Amino acid sequence: MSRIFTTSFASVYPLYVTKVERKGRSSADLDRIIEWLTGYDESALSQHLERGTTFEEFFAQAQLNPNASLITGVICGVRVQEIEDPLMQKIRYLDKLVDELAKGKSMEKILRA
Repeated sequence: MSRIFTTSFASVYPLYVTKVERKGRSSADLDRIIEWLTGYDESALSQHLERGTTFEEFFAQAQLNPNASLITGVICGVRVQEIEDPLMQKIRYLDKLVDELAKGKSMEKILRA
């Protein structure tokens, strides 16, 4: 089991915020892509952050967007569409969306509209 599975989502979330804000995007943009991927609205996301939910629990309760499989590309040297572990793939989907947001991609493209 990967260490990231038992890491709290709340401990990584501020790193995502810092990454996107450094590139001129907002935490609201970040929350929007998280909601698109997981189905968590602002209230549900806040609850996960307050509870210190692990990545494993975070994604176990998520309603993954049916278009998540359209997320492709390389993250940490690995193609996200080729990751075999379903949980790791979901985590890397999120990483990829955060990267795209930080790189200035339009929200329409990030959300696979």
